[in-house]
Amino acid sequence: MDHGSRLLIYSHDSFGLGHLRRCRTIAHHLVDRFKHLSVLILSGSPIIGSFDFRSRVDFVRVPGVIKLKDGGYTSLKLRLGIDEMLEIRRSIIHHTAEMFAPDVFLVDKEPLGLRGEVRSTLELLKARGTRCILGLRDVMDEPASLVDEWQRKTVFPALAELYDEIWVYGLPQIFDPLAEIPGMAAFADKVRFTGYLRRTAPDHGGPMLEHRVPEEPFILVTPGGGGDGAELIDWVIGAYESDPAIPWRAVILFGPFMPVEQRLAFQERVARDPRLVAITFEARVESLFERASGVVAMGGYNTFCEILSFGKPALLVPRTTPRLEQYLRAERAQALGLVRMLPNDGTRSPARMAACLEALPDLAVPGEEERATMLQGLDRIADLIEPWLAPRAQVHELRRSRYA
Repeated sequence: MDHGSRLLIYSHDSFGLGHLRRCRTIAHHLVDRFKHLSVLILSGSPIIGSFDFRSRVDFVRVPGVIKLKDGGYTSLKLRLGIDEMLEIRRSIIHHTAEMFAPDVFLVDKEPLGLRGEVRSTLELLKARGTRCILGLRDVMDEPASLVDEWQRKTVFPALAELYDEIWVYGLPQIFDPLAEIPGMAAFADKVRFTGYLRRTAPDHGGPMLEHRVPEEPFILVTPGGGGDGAELIDWVIGAYESDPAIPWRAVILFGPFMPVEQRLAFQERVARDPRLVAITFEARVESLFERASGVVAMGGYNTFCEILSFGKPALLVPRTTPRLEQYLRAERAQALGLVRMLPNDGTRSPARMAACLEALPDLAVPGEEERATMLQGLDRIADLIEPWLAPRAQVHELRRSRYA
């Protein structure tokens, strides 16, 4: 019996939304394009169950971990030592891959997984002839820092020995790892630039959207998952508190990972200004982008894709720790006229933010044709993966011929 083709996606993060949302977007596009394909996502996200998944897309949640300020890790929920937790995760990942027997294994961002937990799975699948692919966002980090990290983790040998291709979900005019990351030029034959991943709004928003979002023009303020977004939210609320003349309403999306104490304090301030609306979490965030007149954000990868997809004027206030990824993306995008960047200088002047908010909806945005050339990532990914998603018997025959 032919059960079709199979794609296994690994997303290591337990904190934040970026990796999970990117993997989900790719999975949904691929099952729409290939009716014989099933996709299984391995994720440590504690809120993966809050998202809806299309037919033939499912997930396995591995126990979550969180990164500590000293760079170490600890269990998110369980009273287990980190070594024991990582072995449980490694075992689940390995045995899931062994039983699912994917035609393609797509690893998101972390080449060997958290603390190397994916290495044995890559070795298993590579020996079976599975196509192993590393998917990277457009900007990983400041190049010198990334090279130091990858050398510590012995990533470069893994790129050479375990991966067939490296997909960069961006464009070289924003960031070119082959030219900017020392050592990457050796893998030029494996690197494929896909372009950015277009997002679309669902047919209908969730019940929270229907009851809380104003009908009149509003600015969407979003720090992504919200775990490190307190300074951005504080700056925006402070601007409204100091300037009653800001004409636009604002919908502030805190994100599910904002600490409860911070969120409650912000909600008290929001409640005092009728121009502000606060929402903790919205799984169908694309509907908010579609309706917004402008966007204020930190500049993570998914948010940047949504800004491009919906053609919204955007003000990016990127973080600079623990990575410079957002800053580099915002700086390059501003140079290309795609967004405006407002660096956080530590003082967070309310008047400065207020002036940016007042001007935001009137900022020029790139035209649809220009944006369309940047947003071909999903179709490009489908084209790249198609040869390995042939009917299963054909793929197995191809593998036998290659490894005979």
